Parts: sequence; structure tokens; C-alpha cells
Amino acid sequence: MEQVSLKAVMAYVEPSPAKVPAGTRFQFEWHGYFATDIVDHKDGKVVFNRVTGMKDSFSK
Repeated sequence: MEQVSLKAVMAYVEPSPAKVPAGTRFQFEWHGYFATDIVDHKDGKVVFNRVTGMKDSFSK
């Protein structure tokens, strides 16, 4: 069974992503690919869901 976790993060975003329709996809640098939530994304409440993370191939 796949384990699913929820991590809520409060962040600041430019005004333009707040005005897009639900389901719009974005790539936030160094964090991954996100899509606006179909149910909870609305004017005054911007909600992004992470679709996938970024692979870290930098050797440490």
C-alpha cells in the first residue's frame, strides 16, 4: 500500500499565479512540478499540489 503524506506550507507567490484557473501546472525552481488544486484553488485562496519533486543529482 502506498503511503501518502500531507505537508501544508504557507508561502508567498507573485500575483499572476493567483489568477489562473484550477488545474493549471507550474514548475517552481528547485522544488518540483505543481498544479493548482481543482477543488480548493479559488480567488483569495491559492492552493498548489506537488505533482512530482525534482531529482537531486548534485554529488555531495
